[in-house]
Amino acid sequence: MILVGGANVYPAEVEAALDEHPSVRSCAVIGLPDDDLGNRVHAIVQTYDGGPIDVDELRAFLGERLVRYKVPRSFEFQAGPLRDDAGKLRRSALRAARIG
Repeated sequence: MILVGGANVYPAEVEAALDEHPSVRSCAVIGLPDDDLGNRVHAIVQTYDGGPIDVDELRAFLGERLVRYKVPRSFEFQAGPLRDDAGKLRRSALRAARIG
């Protein structure tokens, strides 16, 4: 769970909405530190073609499926797989790699 300005955001809910996009192969949603909100929703997206998706189009797509505070504030596009060799999504490792 990601606490964003006092509201609970469940990564699985945001990931399910992202998975509905036809260009998204896999995704992971994590919380990154934010000075104003405590945390902000960050999406790491793997696409089928390895390229990025237009962020404005992706936000509009998610805006039809999620309330505003659950839509990720930042996106990262990755060509490689997000899951480890066992097929598990390690959100804590993904978060730690981005925080430094």
